[in-house]
Amino acid sequence: MSTVSVTEFIEAHAVDVWRLLADPRLRTARTGAAGTVELLTDGGFGPGTAWRETRRQPDGSALVEEFLVVEAEPPRRLVLNSPGAGVDYQITWTLREVERRGRGCTEVTVAQEAAPTRPYGRVVALLLGGLAARAVEGALRRDLADLAAAAAATAGSAEAA
Repeated sequence: MSTVSVTEFIEAHAVDVWRLLADPRLRTARTGAAGTVELLTDGGFGPGTAWRETRRQPDGSALVEEFLVVEAEPPRRLVLNSPGAGVDYQITWTLREVERRGRGCTEVTVAQEAAPTRPYGRVVALLLGGLAARAVEGALRRDLADLAAAAAATAGSAEAA
């Protein structure tokens, strides 16, 4: 199993960051990548919530992923599972409220663990491990930057109201 983890500070309170994470429909809007989200379950957000997300990649291709909420501890921790081709992924978001520059801020860590589920998944991980880890790190950094931009936009629209 391999893990890639990235941490950033977001200039917003943890409850506000949580709201952005806990609404699957905001994910593709937040990432700025034209895409769609199809909810696969009914009811409120929590363990058991599932959705299918399609996003445009930087190279123009479409990426389709399914996510299942495994754990949700508002506004501190969110754990998602996503099955892949030969590899299953667990994505853990950890939010910690801190004070930075005299303002409320959230330290956000997102970690992705990859667990091969088929022999070819193990072979691919062995051959492309370092390259894949760098690609995952870049994607996680983009997700955090998009989350920070969405939090700033939400704070800006709340201040203007």
